[in-house]
Amino acid sequence: MSESNKKIFVLDTNVILHDATCIENFEDNDVVIPISVLEELDQFKRGNEQIHYNTRDFLRSLDELSINSENGELDKFEGKVRVVVNHNWHPDVEATFNEDSPDNRIINCAYKIHQDNLEQSLILVSKDTNMRLKARSLGLEAEDYTTDAVDNVSEIYSGIKLIEDVSSTDIDLICQSHGVEVDEIKSVEMPNPNENFILRNGQKSILASFDPFDKKIVQIDKPNAYGIMPRNAEQSFALNILLDNRIKLTTISGKAGTGKTLLALAAALEKRKEFRQIFLSRPIVPLSNRDIGFLPGDIQSKLDPYMQPLFDNLSVIRHQFKHNDKRALRINAMLEEDKLLITPLTYIRGRSLQKSFFIVDEAQNLTPHEVKTVITRAGEGTKIIFTGDIHQIDHPYLDKRSNGLTYLISRMRGRELFAHITLKKGERSELAELASNVL
Repeated sequence: MSESNKKIFVLDTNVILHDATCIENFEDNDVVIPISVLEELDQFKRGNEQIHYNTRDFLRSLDELSINSENGELDKFEGKVRVVVNHNWHPDVEATFNEDSPDNRIINCAYKIHQDNLEQSLILVSKDTNMRLKARSLGLEAEDYTTDAVDNVSEIYSGIKLIEDVSSTDIDLICQSHGVEVDEIKSVEMPNPNENFILRNGQKSILASFDPFDKKIVQIDKPNAYGIMPRNAEQSFALNILLDNRIKLTTISGKAGTGKTLLALAAALEKRKEFRQIFLSRPIVPLSNRDIGFLPGDIQSKLDPYMQPLFDNLSVIRHQFKHNDKRALRINAMLEEDKLLITPLTYIRGRSLQKSFFIVDEAQNLTPHEVKTVITRAGEGTKIIFTGDIHQIDHPYLDKRSNGLTYLISRMRGRELFAHITLKKGERSELAELASNVL
């Protein structure tokens, strides 16, 4: 590519915190890292969150590139990486933004480089919506970092397919057997592994699933998990998948009140004898994007507000039994013996989870890289469940297209070890369902 055709990409700090390998994804174009970005990264070098690991990985990579650098330019495949020291304000930027902040310094750097290289296309890459808007107000081109984003959210795999006008012969064949070869069922064509079907006609209906291990269409009944019974077809499909140890990775998405976490926890308790430990975890997204250190009390007091929804789900299961019922007492014993652990996701890093039932709640607040990190913790005999609602994202730099749950569903579809279900019908209460649909 000629120099005039090369683009210049200026990176914001949040892009690096999101993906430590981001500089590898700009092909043979040039990448600029403003010195203000390195100054901001300096604040993230120490810590145990994913962003801290990303910072350290990126700085190590940059250091390796700089060893043989010339004139401040670091060779990166066919393109160059430049760290630009540029704190003098351009009059246009100074007149627009009178505050001296890291964001404005990065925009100033991009603007000055753009003015000096008008023959080249310059793009400021940031996951901060406001940053992109500010850059565009100066006439700069600004884009989100979308390397790991899903193209079309409306086409995300639901894991369930409704098929109407199914012949009674097909329905009877499935009902009367322990599994039917796909070729024998004319109404089901090229199913995905572990895909679920509602098959019906005017007289009959059946719930079925494609078992990729036996290569058969099988009937799904209403399973029971530690006293929890599914209330609709979607929950029946979900519970069936959760109870199948052959399926090592499961995602369950849906709005609040559809039973995502409750079903996963009930399945974990039902299968407790087959696993050494049950982990119930969730990422911590600090209130107003502030660190939990500002909260009062010791570390447990700081974490309790984030973990309380998980304890609430556990209470729903426990309170369906009498206080002296052995199933209720067993839950208390598991908590005391650390057989059932409710913990922030941060504390799982670095562990190898052997023969564990691992539930990750609120997975829509994870980045694709964080989801990968969690899954790579899985040892032999471990089953991992991700639950979440891609329409309720609290992370400031994630959206429906770029969050880890959406990414996982889109990339794992079609794998035998993976299954997904989208729950749509709320079962928390009639009032909760009304509010979810109307307000």
